[in-house]
Amino acid sequence: MRFVSNLPYATTEEEHVAVPMSDGICLSARIWRPVSSDAEPVPAVLEYIPYRKRDLSSVRDSIHHPYIAGEGYACVRVDLRGTGESEGVLADEYLEQEQSDAEDILAWLAEQPWCDGNTGMMGISWGAFAALQVAARQPPSLRAIVIASFTDDRYADDMHYMGGALLSDNLAEAGTMFAYATCPPDPSVVGPRWREMWHERLENTRPWALEWLRHQRRDAYWQHASVCENYQDVRCPVLASSGWADGYSNAVTRLLGNLDVPRKGLIGPWSHKYPHLGEPGPAIGYLQEVVAWWDHWLKGVDNGIMDGPMLRTWMQDSVPPSTAYEDRPGRWVGEPAWPSPHVEPTAHPLSRHRIGTPGETTSSKDVLSVQSPLSVGQFAGKWASYNAPPDLPYDQREEDGGSLVFETDQLTERVEILGSPSVELDLSVSEPVAMVAARLSDVAPDGSATRVTYGLLNLTHRDETGIPEPLEPGTRYRATVHLNGVAQAFPPGHRIRLSLSTSYWPLAWPPPRPVLLSVYEGTSSLTLPLRPAGEPDRLPQGPFGEPEGTAPLATTQLTPPEQRWEVKRDLVGYNSELEIVKDRGMVRYDDIGLDVGLRAYEKYSAVADDFTSVGGEATWTMRFCRDDWDVRVETRTTLRSSETEFFVDATLDGFENDRRVFSRTWNETLPRDHL
Repeated sequence: MRFVSNLPYATTEEEHVAVPMSDGICLSARIWRPVSSDAEPVPAVLEYIPYRKRDLSSVRDSIHHPYIAGEGYACVRVDLRGTGESEGVLADEYLEQEQSDAEDILAWLAEQPWCDGNTGMMGISWGAFAALQVAARQPPSLRAIVIASFTDDRYADDMHYMGGALLSDNLAEAGTMFAYATCPPDPSVVGPRWREMWHERLENTRPWALEWLRHQRRDAYWQHASVCENYQDVRCPVLASSGWADGYSNAVTRLLGNLDVPRKGLIGPWSHKYPHLGEPGPAIGYLQEVVAWWDHWLKGVDNGIMDGPMLRTWMQDSVPPSTAYEDRPGRWVGEPAWPSPHVEPTAHPLSRHRIGTPGETTSSKDVLSVQSPLSVGQFAGKWASYNAPPDLPYDQREEDGGSLVFETDQLTERVEILGSPSVELDLSVSEPVAMVAARLSDVAPDGSATRVTYGLLNLTHRDETGIPEPLEPGTRYRATVHLNGVAQAFPPGHRIRLSLSTSYWPLAWPPPRPVLLSVYEGTSSLTLPLRPAGEPDRLPQGPFGEPEGTAPLATTQLTPPEQRWEVKRDLVGYNSELEIVKDRGMVRYDDIGLDVGLRAYEKYSAVADDFTSVGGEATWTMRFCRDDWDVRVETRTTLRSSETEFFVDATLDGFENDRRVFSRTWNETLPRDHL
């Protein structure tokens, strides 16, 4: 990345500004803006997230907010209610209160003497959710949004549930937010009130996993703030981006296909990162794109930002399997609209373990069956890759040993897909609750298999009505498994493989009992979104500039970080475990003299093929210290299940100067709802 210091506008920074809400609570804002805005007001751009602007997100914030401010904008970074130095309590994600607060912030910004009355919102992940959800509420000053790594469907396409199946990231993210929501404000900002504010958070926070497990089907809880419920609510222009390695690879194209406003889409090879910080690379000059977007929609500059293709995406070339990549080879391609006129969904029949050619007929009436062991899924990686520790799926050959496999003949020419594959299955199962995991892999001549994309379906959700229905064992059903969107090239000499399994642990929680899945040949098919390999890319050479940003805030690494991702198997007791460690070590934020430590530990375990033995744990430790102030929060959430119930056990402990000053325990049981 090129760090830029010579920007068009000299800027000033206000580290802590109290923004009043309509109920009297004040939220804490950090503001960068041109010095000249005192006399010449500028548009304001809001990023609104719960990740602590003063420390934990400050380095990332310092790369892009001063940069955008230097291009003539007031950039405003606000911590959600109950996080950082903002007052109140954060009880859950995407609540009505959160969105109402955002409207109050935008109204406050529009009234400031240094703002010209025009506002925008930007963000990644939670910040992108917030921007899209607030845009659907149509606040009067909001002119445009820029969003990265997000979803428009909180139930079907977030880290909670996928195809009606429970994701382990539901537990992992609940553990993350259980910790973030209980951290203290900084006394150097809020003064002696810090302890009162901290204990208010400790007293009023519950394990987030409890609420998320109370809603195991699509209901009003998930419909709230899911923009897919009514795309027409969004009336401002949208620049949307994501990465193929991210869990949020589908929403960009859904927005392009369903919104009726000026919109552009951008999908790279990245994990859950901003595109200018994109990993795997190549990262791009994303902030230049963002500034051009704001210039056009907030300042009225006729700069051609809406010219060219609606969607620009990275067509990934074939790579050997690996849990991490520094760069993904490939090229940028453009599509004029979405759905694209250049992409043709093409059905391939499944028979005799083969993926047939389009239009091929077969007289095969064979029934192929599989009952997958719990070990299938140990090399699946994370639902959403963060690229640290390495968390992409590894070689799929061992996974395929417990799966039903179909494969093309060796390819004689390059094949490219762009979009979401799907599998249409004529099937029967042995249990009333069952799931199917479908994986598409690129198989090299040496036999190594790189997973390209995958999808899950809890078969009780086969009708896509949101109301699960148990299956009748032995009865034939038709069901469609939708795989995540991807842009991928398969070279000559390789094969395309479809693998079906009845478990995918620990990425997804398994059904209550082992399931025998039977697939009927000749009436099942794989549909691939084919883009002709010779199709013009429709992009100028070098469509993006070099990544730019302002220099990051200085930090000092006081103790070393640790990253681990380990699969363990005990062949005596038949216990298997996946352990994940993400430890930043102790880091000093030099500008404020604050030392911060963050350690996250996850463990997912099972014994043999006992489906009631599976369990997950998410443990967090967060520490903040300066001079004689030393505060630590420790949270632990575990999830287990029987055939009929989930068991959530959680603890929350607060320490001041190594003395425990708060402790609470939860032990709750929730019914399984067709899971």
